[in-house]
Amino acid sequence: MYEIRISLSEQKLDLFFLSEQIVSYAVSTALKGAGEKKNSEQTPRGRHYIRAKIGAGLPLNAVLKARRFTGEIYSPVLQTAFPHRDWILTRILWLSGLEKGKNRLGDCDTMQRYIYIHGTPEAEPMGVALSHGCIRMRNENIVELFDKVPVGAIVNIAK
Repeated sequence: MYEIRISLSEQKLDLFFLSEQIVSYAVSTALKGAGEKKNSEQTPRGRHYIRAKIGAGLPLNAVLKARRFTGEIYSPVLQTAFPHRDWILTRILWLSGLEKGKNRLGDCDTMQRYIYIHGTPEAEPMGVALSHGCIRMRNENIVELFDKVPVGAIVNIAK
């Protein structure tokens, strides 16, 4: 059984299999810190699970918008054309909360907030909180993680 543990203070994601750590990745979580409220642009804490895996088989740097491949491949030219776009690349692991009133239902619902673990442009730093609430990873790392974990895997996000 796989479990993902994300540390907001350390900006890292650890993958465990049968309680044994098998890999660790640097990530980038929310610039505005931790929080569960809708429209907060913060990363929600607590116990979650992967509700959907999106992007299987897409090339590295495939651009996803509203959970669909746009047909674009991220490049510096595309970045210049759309400088304010929040780039979601390569793969998406869509999270859903498991704790009613904390990260599930009402105005604190992780799934309804579209909180993902996803790929990001290589120019974006890892280990630094800069996202709009999601957990950003290097594209090669999100592919590796995506291929290992099943839908339903537990994701714990802690300070």
